[in-house]
Amino acid sequence: MKKIIYLILLATCTVCFQSCENKEEFHMPGEFEPQEAVWLGWQAYENYYPVNISMVRSLLPFVKVKIATESDSIQIIAKKLLAENKIDTSQVQFFTMPNNEFWMRDHGAAFIINGKGDMKAVDFVWGTYGYREWLIEKYNGNEKKADSALTKSLASKRGKVDSLMGVAENIPVERSWIRIEGGAIEVNGKGTLLLNEPLTLSRNKGISKDSIAREFKRVLGVKNIIWLQTGLAEDPHIIERITGKYVGIGTGGHTDEYVRFADANTILLAWMPEEEKDMNPVNKINYERMNINYNILSSAKNENGKPFKIIKVPLPDLISKQIKLLDKGNWDDSLNMPVSAFKESENFKAGDTAYRVAAASYLNFYVTNRMVLLPSYISQGTAAKKEEAVKQLFQSAFPGREIIFMDAMPLNWEGGGIHCGTQQQPKIRK
Repeated sequence: MKKIIYLILLATCTVCFQSCENKEEFHMPGEFEPQEAVWLGWQAYENYYPVNISMVRSLLPFVKVKIATESDSIQIIAKKLLAENKIDTSQVQFFTMPNNEFWMRDHGAAFIINGKGDMKAVDFVWGTYGYREWLIEKYNGNEKKADSALTKSLASKRGKVDSLMGVAENIPVERSWIRIEGGAIEVNGKGTLLLNEPLTLSRNKGISKDSIAREFKRVLGVKNIIWLQTGLAEDPHIIERITGKYVGIGTGGHTDEYVRFADANTILLAWMPEEEKDMNPVNKINYERMNINYNILSSAKNENGKPFKIIKVPLPDLISKQIKLLDKGNWDDSLNMPVSAFKESENFKAGDTAYRVAAASYLNFYVTNRMVLLPSYISQGTAAKKEEAVKQLFQSAFPGREIIFMDAMPLNWEGGGIHCGTQQQPKIRK
């Protein structure tokens, strides 16, 4: 009898220990899980102001909004513009964080939580989208010249924002040696992480894939990593020729442009329908790339060894504008670009014409409590019928959530989108 009681007690203690141990472990929840707040960046760039206003207006009824500005003076401008647009600024929490810019997803903290109700802010190494490596190529291997240009870049100074967010929330900061941006991280909250393999390895040159995987598992609490391949053609690295006379600005393949989780077992994948692939050379590139990624996802398994449901989300029609390459070093107020912005190897000359491509994708959306905020491209030529089909797909993937569209073109022309300007703060579950 004593032996039976002992075994029962031992089993009970083992279960208790495992439960307590699991509650101690930190993980990054999926974006579709309950949120306490959303962080937005607001910088002194008037082109983004209408986007900021639309985002705050759309998000406030569903989630607490926190806005970080780089200075008190910019915060005053933000409050004034929001108030003028009949948005109650008392419902918005403001923070001043030196050197902060709009793109909170990329340089802001990723929040991780555990079952005890604790939260940490993850501080990844800020690598400015691999800008240094791009500059070295631009200057034909001249590292001194590349470093000089890098130090003059505003983007190089954003590296402390993630830690400052931890300070603002009075939570510990978990530091990682991985060099990555938040737009390149996509988790399902249950243990699976999606990564763009070429981008991740290029940001962490000289480090093995296994070492990178181990560190992601440590810091984000994931068990299963799916390595995808190149992202959308509209998302080139920094400033590049995409193909022919098509040029663009981008990150080099962030996952939030082409592959997202709708729930723990459903993946949304940007898709180029076969009937559209020959409309232009950019479409053809996307058709080939997304088919490769589809094949990877089709054979992939989740953290429990089960297949995912994959939903193909059509890409909007290509958005491009003919531009002139200027002979001056400065950018003008149009979409024209200086020839000096490109690598010499691109062989552009001042006076050349090109087609500047916007980083347009329905997958650069933001999902929060009871709503999904999506970019609209009807005004740029995408058929209303296609966008309605996209809406139906999102309603099916996010049942019970309101689908709201907005214009995010000022971001798309600069290589980003709605999701890039957000960072979710998960609701703590005790």
